[in-house]
Amino acid sequence: MELKAIIVEDEANSREILRNYLAKYCPSVELLGEASNIDQGFELIKQHQPNLVFLDVEMPFGNAFDLLDKIPNRTFETVFVTAYNQYAMDALNNHAAYYLMKPINIDELIKAVGYVKEIKEKENALEGQVLRAKSIKAEGKITLPQQDGFQVLEVGDIYFCKADDNYTEIYLENKKIVVSKTLKYFEDALNAYSFARIHKSYLVNVGEVVKYKKGKGGSVVLSNGKELSVSASKKAALLSYFQ
Repeated sequence: MELKAIIVEDEANSREILRNYLAKYCPSVELLGEASNIDQGFELIKQHQPNLVFLDVEMPFGNAFDLLDKIPNRTFETVFVTAYNQYAMDALNNHAAYYLMKPINIDELIKAVGYVKEIKEKENALEGQVLRAKSIKAEGKITLPQQDGFQVLEVGDIYFCKADDNYTEIYLENKKIVVSKTLKYFEDALNAYSFARIHKSYLVNVGEVVKYKKGKGGSVVLSNGKELSVSASKKAALLSYFQ
């Protein structure tokens, strides 16, 4: 699959380096254009509809997040390229697929392109299909600690778990259970079953996923109609569960 990309970067030298690296080491990427500020970048995205944008964080008259805020329903993947590692959390919260530090490491660039290519190929293969998980329905039991003891729950009855600081909300068909354990605790406890961490806030029962929707970061729809956001960095792991 060929990825159609643009570069949004204010430094001409940085654009040249990335352009040359892509041409030499990433033959699956077709570079459609380059922009030196967010306004030019916005126009290029509207014009070319790329599926991959290499985006610098700090630029004159605005930054990467200002550009992304202009495109709430984006379908492209974003690879941040920056010299400032303090933006990593903001990048992940804005659904960046990958985060590259300057000077660009060629191996990391190849990984970033490979990751986006894997996502796009899987999305295209699953588009318009009824999702069927590769694994069978989760079977087993889990104990939930309570103040007065513990509760035993069928794993397959869980639709999804949601983080709430040091607590986790467990959603069943008709009720919610709040447990004083972190989401990471349940991610580890349910590791043997078909549960996927799709976001910093969500752990989902893959067997209950009926639809995947492309978009800003993507989202899944569960059999009970609930729609949950998917982080770009979690897409490939989630999509690998499906045929």
